[in-house]
Amino acid sequence: MNKTIDTSDISFDKRFERILKNVQKPGRYIGKEVNSVVKSKEKVDLRFAFCFPDVYEVGMSHLGIKILYSILNKRDNIWCERVFMPWFDMLKEMKENKLPLFGIESRDPLNVFDIIGFTMQYEMSYTNILHMLDLSRIPIRSARRRGLFPLIVAGGPAACNPEPMAEFIDIFLIGEGEESILELCDLVMEAKKENKSKAWLLNRAAKSEGFYVPSKYVVEYTDRGTLKEIRPKRGAKFPVRKRIIENFNSSEYFMSFPVPNIETIHDRTTVEVLRGCIRGCRFCQAGFIYRPFRAKEPVTLNAQAREICDSSGYDEISLLSLSTSDYPKLDELLDDMLKWTEERKINISLPSLRIDSVSESILKKIAKVKKSGVTFAPEAGSQSLRDSINKNLDEETIIKGCRTAFLQHQERVKLYFIIGLPGETDEDVVAIAELAEKIVEEFHKTKKDHGLKRLFITLSVAFFIPKPFTPFQFAAQNTKEEFERKIKLIKSNIKSRNITLDYHSSEMSLIEGVLARGDRRLSRVIESVFKKGGMFESWDEGFSYSNWTDSFIKSGIEPEFYSHRERDVDEINPWDMLDLGITKEFLLREYKKSKRRVVTPDCMSKCSSCGITEMTERSCFGKTTNSIQ
Repeated sequence: MNKTIDTSDISFDKRFERILKNVQKPGRYIGKEVNSVVKSKEKVDLRFAFCFPDVYEVGMSHLGIKILYSILNKRDNIWCERVFMPWFDMLKEMKENKLPLFGIESRDPLNVFDIIGFTMQYEMSYTNILHMLDLSRIPIRSARRRGLFPLIVAGGPAACNPEPMAEFIDIFLIGEGEESILELCDLVMEAKKENKSKAWLLNRAAKSEGFYVPSKYVVEYTDRGTLKEIRPKRGAKFPVRKRIIENFNSSEYFMSFPVPNIETIHDRTTVEVLRGCIRGCRFCQAGFIYRPFRAKEPVTLNAQAREICDSSGYDEISLLSLSTSDYPKLDELLDDMLKWTEERKINISLPSLRIDSVSESILKKIAKVKKSGVTFAPEAGSQSLRDSINKNLDEETIIKGCRTAFLQHQERVKLYFIIGLPGETDEDVVAIAELAEKIVEEFHKTKKDHGLKRLFITLSVAFFIPKPFTPFQFAAQNTKEEFERKIKLIKSNIKSRNITLDYHSSEMSLIEGVLARGDRRLSRVIESVFKKGGMFESWDEGFSYSNWTDSFIKSGIEPEFYSHRERDVDEINPWDMLDLGITKEFLLREYKKSKRRVVTPDCMSKCSSCGITEMTERSCFGKTTNSIQ
């Protein structure tokens, strides 16, 4: 047990400065970075704490925090500060010295802010959210927070199933937050000015587009444990439609952002070239929830990239999207950017390349400053399974894409795969190793004639996790034993020393699978893990499988109910009160096609009638909707 020191008579700043010498990376906590925003508390009407429930290095790499921090701080009457989860060493010092969690810019405790907003990027961060509230001396359950402030809100991709966190969050922002976050701030400022109650605020929010207020919905269950009904109360919207930025080219974007004090996970700056994806890979949640596909013009992107590099001093910029090589004017954009990046020795990074759409021309351009290797995602080893997941890649294309990279003297190749996909056989698993061996053979064919030295292939293998709003939301997840057996199968079939195998934790993937499709009853489990000290569950240093299994038992919940059974197609899902523009009928059609291993063309080739055109009231790519296959 930690010994608590009585430091109540010492100022916060004195205590803070004293403990910094005892932590590993004080740069995580000191703030005062170049481009950080500091305002006068007395001159703003609302204070917003933007909380990233992970360490500074991870949060400072995240695009969403950069965009929303900039948007909020552009308003003179709003001050947005950043908050990150303290690492274990800092957490220990804060508890011993009775320091509350604080905003980096002002070092004020979170409980003085009007809004505390969490970004939910991944399910394994849920316990960190509870710890951040607890560190702020704020009750973790929304029902126990009587006053209007601070209001606890959340958004992000994991909010597409908000139910496991429904007991802790007051309002979820569904969809893209660039506009809705300002509308929320205006609503809160109205409540402050007119001295309204929390009940008034939540009632107003529940009637607004894109705001999901869990307390305004009644949830009932059947004797089998499945959902019987989700019923809105007193005029709450049903369903809650996601917010979409229609004019993406002219949407708000950050031109400057605090330059980190220490090296971050992605130590570069970023420009978002497009949003959405045309491909329809059946396992990929992001590819569906960020529809429709929207791209910025090269002149907009070039100007943004140049200004961001000028304001930050970075020597690398990433062209970010779900599939950057699908950007229709990529060659034009790279030509424009190389006019100034090449001269200034600024590297251009394209982290999301489709192996079938990357050209020799593009690889030549991104290799002009430095060679950092290429990353491709075949996802499955066999052609049959790639057809099942709608990857639309054949083996010849994969080999040709790698050969193109080798010809540009790229000797480091990272390949992403998923095991445990619906319908997967042992032959499909072995095909991962076999495909990697064929790429090694292709390298050796190319090596002599083109002066190549040694190939480094990394196979990065993830375990399949069924996610909401994907065709595989109906599918069962593999057991821990199945996952581990399949990893051994890949290992036993890797022969070349050029190949390295990396893979995720099967236990962590199983917990993520439960949380991804869980309902409100899981709040008991999450709270139990939190009370056991569980935190940083996405890190090996923090994850404890026994904490979760013990908490499931204590809560009377069987995780297998959520993970290892195929969902009935007529079953009510915990997220069915949300409308993200993708219809359940479309997802079911795609699920049935996956079982027949039939592919669906990409959205540019033919509209598959997913439902997003009805939500946006316009056709994608200026084309009319084609008939359903």
